[in-house]
Amino acid sequence: MGRLPMGQEMGISQDPDGPNAVTRQGGLTWRVVAGWLVGITAALAVTGVALGRETGFAPFLVFLPTLIAGRGSVRQTAVASVWTVLVIIGSLIRSPLPNVAANASVITFAVALDGLSVVQAVRRVRQEREISRLRSAAAALQRQILRPFPLVTRELLVHGLYEPVEEDSMVGGDVYEAMPTPYGSRVLIADVQGKGLPAISAAFAVLSSFREAALSEPTLSAVVDALENSVLRHNAFVAQTGEEQRFVTALILDVGPEATAQAINCGHIQPYLLTDQRAGQVNLGEASLPLGLASLSREPRTATPFTFPTDATLLLCTDGITETRDPSGAFYPLEERLTGWRHLPPSEIAPTVHQDLEQYAHRKLTDDRALLVLHRNLTPPEISPIE
Repeated sequence: MGRLPMGQEMGISQDPDGPNAVTRQGGLTWRVVAGWLVGITAALAVTGVALGRETGFAPFLVFLPTLIAGRGSVRQTAVASVWTVLVIIGSLIRSPLPNVAANASVITFAVALDGLSVVQAVRRVRQEREISRLRSAAAALQRQILRPFPLVTRELLVHGLYEPVEEDSMVGGDVYEAMPTPYGSRVLIADVQGKGLPAISAAFAVLSSFREAALSEPTLSAVVDALENSVLRHNAFVAQTGEEQRFVTALILDVGPEATAQAINCGHIQPYLLTDQRAGQVNLGEASLPLGLASLSREPRTATPFTFPTDATLLLCTDGITETRDPSGAFYPLEERLTGWRHLPPSEIAPTVHQDLEQYAHRKLTDDRALLVLHRNLTPPEISPIE
């Protein structure tokens, strides 16, 4: 599934200084800046005339470029600074202060403060560009390590979507995998607590451990134990550097040729099963604790069998989908939507969910989103699992 260009995807003008341009999501358009300049200047002029103290109120304009520097572009801040200085000079020419020194002091103060406002805007924009570059690099790294859809095994054909957030929020730690193994197809979807590069580091530790353990461990419980140990090792390592230790919610599946599959849910969202008759969550019982927290429970993690018919579709997702909110704050009703989409071909479900999510949230998505759509592979390829 193709991605929109960054600016188009976030609803941002491609012209950084066009009439509707913003420096970032939530920034200022030129129309807003012009409204502030003209509106505040007019308000001060009317107030000054009404009170007979026009010169006393005009210098308050000097703080306007400072406000614009916090959200606007460098050019917008510079225009506001020039405007402010010219208005103050004009006000002093019309109604000068008692002596030349006072007039010169007001002008000097305005030029100095507005110059600092431009410097502030330059520094802020550079910092935002660097943060954006790092976010984009982190998201690109995730896309390189996570295999593109569709994923194919002997038992499964896996479609899906993965959309990291690159603006307004650091990318998160969503990962997924579906692998052919000597024991059947094994599937992982996981979400690391927190965001940013540390979360990505923990996610990659889990992903690497899964790719190794899924091939070597004969039971699903042993695979999950390996994932638990990888999170503990990662947390022990990052603790030495003072970084925050993290836990990972995960759902791990074992799917063979039979109509019964197995799952271990480590604090993750339950899977959804779509058949011709209904769409709803699979009852896997009470979820075990997330990876990294097994020591808090006395009960070992065990695999739960569930029915996965050959004509059914299984959907796995992270909370970036289920916790998407509309402008009123209501959560995205995934199960309700899936009821109406259960007759769609598996390859169309992920794009449909993606489009519907953006419409539901008015394109203001603030978390990574990962979704796997698992369907029985009716024409299994010649795949030899890695021994």
